[in-house]
Amino acid sequence: MTNTEQTTEHTTALITGGNKGLGLETARRLGELGWTIFLGSRDEERGRTAAAKLAADGANVVMVPLDVTSDESVAEAVRRVREHTDRLDVLVNNAGAPGNVVTPADATADELHGVYDTNVYGPVRVTHAFLPLLRAAANPRVVMVSSGGGSFAVVTDPDQPVSKMHELAYSSSKAALNMITVRYAQALPEIKFNLLTPGEVANRKYTATDMNHHTGQLTVTEGSDPIVKLATLGPDGPSGIFIDRLGPVAW
Repeated sequence: MTNTEQTTEHTTALITGGNKGLGLETARRLGELGWTIFLGSRDEERGRTAAAKLAADGANVVMVPLDVTSDESVAEAVRRVREHTDRLDVLVNNAGAPGNVVTPADATADELHGVYDTNVYGPVRVTHAFLPLLRAAANPRVVMVSSGGGSFAVVTDPDQPVSKMHELAYSSSKAALNMITVRYAQALPEIKFNLLTPGEVANRKYTATDMNHHTGQLTVTEGSDPIVKLATLGPDGPSGIFIDRLGPVAW
């Protein structure tokens, strides 16, 4: 089955952190395919504003209040999604936190915990809660938004800017997310679990978002390319891979 055949109006996708940046652009692009988009947003007002804009452009969108650090919020999100569908075709775990870029010498466990709660425990919390709906889909896909900073190959390359960004929380949280995703892929072959970094590792480029104060060299449309690619995989597509918009990324 081709990607085109996957893009029917009956396809459903939940996107965490969908009210801005990469999440919003992904929602816009998948919405243009005729999919039903569940727009997860921790800030309800911003979520409603984003959903209204997408709807005005013709998207079928449902705003879902969703704080990935809260068990109660995630459980309520499942309930809301179930009001509209009996299955979830695609889950995009996009919500992320950069932390305070605290140097290793000054980093505390509390500093790491705040970042891990969003970047590591959040995707696990959301994935676990939505597994029954994902399993009800014919070709379920889970897309994890990681980072080149989560790659040992990238971080240990002195030519990569991230190798000189001395912090513990963000890069280690994304490395943990990478391992978690691979383990999901191995244990649940009926669901595609894949990772991406929204950049171009070979060209040492990343996407301009609020998280990096819009210092990146790529647009959110370019950065969302690998998200859309993994979200639209057909039944014969891969699982357990790590890519950017140019191709595979080394672990």
